[in-house]
Amino acid sequence: MHDIQQMLEEKRAKARLGGGDKRIAAQHAKGKLTARERLEMLFDEGSFEEWDMFVEHRCVDFGMADNKIPGDGVVTGYGLINGRLAFAFSQDFTVFGGALSEAHAEKICKVMDQAMKVGAPVIGLNDSGGARIQEGVASLGGYADVFQRNVMASGVIPQISMIMGPCAGGAVYSPAMTDFIFMVKDSSYMFVTGPEVVKTVTHEEVTAEELGGATTHNSKSGVADLSFDNDVEAILMLRRFFNYLPLNNRDKAPSRPSGDPGNRVDMSLDTLVPDNANKPYDMKELILKTVDDGDFFELQPDYAKNIIIGMGRMDGQTVGIVANQPLVLAGCLDIKSSIKAARFVRFCDAFNIPVITFVDVPGFMPGTAQEYGGIIKHGAKLLYAYAECTVPKVTVITRKAYGGAYDVMSSKHLRGDVNFAWPNAEIAVMGAKGAVEIIFREDKGDPAKLAAKEAEYKARFANPFVAGARGFIDDVIQPHETRKRICRSLAMLKDKKLENPWRKHGNIPL
Repeated sequence: MHDIQQMLEEKRAKARLGGGDKRIAAQHAKGKLTARERLEMLFDEGSFEEWDMFVEHRCVDFGMADNKIPGDGVVTGYGLINGRLAFAFSQDFTVFGGALSEAHAEKICKVMDQAMKVGAPVIGLNDSGGARIQEGVASLGGYADVFQRNVMASGVIPQISMIMGPCAGGAVYSPAMTDFIFMVKDSSYMFVTGPEVVKTVTHEEVTAEELGGATTHNSKSGVADLSFDNDVEAILMLRRFFNYLPLNNRDKAPSRPSGDPGNRVDMSLDTLVPDNANKPYDMKELILKTVDDGDFFELQPDYAKNIIIGMGRMDGQTVGIVANQPLVLAGCLDIKSSIKAARFVRFCDAFNIPVITFVDVPGFMPGTAQEYGGIIKHGAKLLYAYAECTVPKVTVITRKAYGGAYDVMSSKHLRGDVNFAWPNAEIAVMGAKGAVEIIFREDKGDPAKLAAKEAEYKARFANPFVAGARGFIDDVIQPHETRKRICRSLAMLKDKKLENPWRKHGNIPL
């Protein structure tokens, strides 16, 4: 018995050592934590239960038969994050560069399968050189097995990818199918083909950081949702973000008691919107003054800045927030912002998170670049997402809601539950100036007459009462009571039940 125990401890020690002290030191020298250090920080102290510590690869080619390390380059298991269950896998770059083998993939698939059975999120900490070349097609098959589980788990349990090192080639498609992708600046990158291949095929000179670094994917491509300065900040922020999420699609969004009263009013909001309709203001100010304790977890803050998305709480309850940002492109909807918001709305809908929408939108972005880029189909994604969404939806129009963009932004016509407008809100087909120039085009040579007609149009249509008269707006509210009215609406909607007609799945305009 003693011999077995000693053998067990030796095997555990070997597995914990990963690729050895030299490679661990190299990992630390790059400013990166090891796979196990990351998991220790992610999970509550002492709660992590490791699985498959003794798994080894089965490859015998290219000298691999004599090169086996227990765990095979990935640490898997489950534990508690702030007292709530989660599963995780953490790739170990010190073992074969974190390369994915058949056995490595089997370990990941096992925790994903179990997470779906028990209804708990999966967190992937990616730090891998890609497929293990020595295994050939077996490693590619391993990737596909993981991809299949990503698809099956989508909308069933939250999936979060933390890119903490290289993630290249086929490996990028697993994170791409998860709900959120977070990256670490200067130490993580994602791309389908690396700089050398790019140079060979297209003759472009580009570094790994420029091609697929955290800054690139957070500001240019929109692939990632957030980037952090280092491993420690990334994991601490991941723990904070986890608090907003339900464990699965049958679970209600978590609620956390707050000392911030639901009926709190903020008089400063009465002067947030400028008198000049063409002057911008910061919509984030409204969000921060409306949510509990000014605590807003923004996602994709550096991409498509003309729309804001993120998580907050209202009277303790998790909510998803979508808001036009007048400071950028006047808050217009374009291709990037439509896709950004649509994916977020669909996530909230899948996981029972109410959606709060703050609207100040002059319309869709005009121009050949948008039309040639497919704004019709991409804009329809956001329309589709809101129309399909069955969770509680509360909408506040703060200023402009023009044209088709009014319809798209969670209007009453798309089954908005509660739709408010501020007193100065303008709900119309278009702005007064443009409308008058079309209706009275024969008077273009008479500026005084056009000005009079513009004033008349504004008086007639540039207010929320025309929409209110038709029941498209439930109430016109004072800006300072926005939080109170939203909290009351959410309380009323907490037991809302609405089901879409049965179907295998819809055909969203991809």
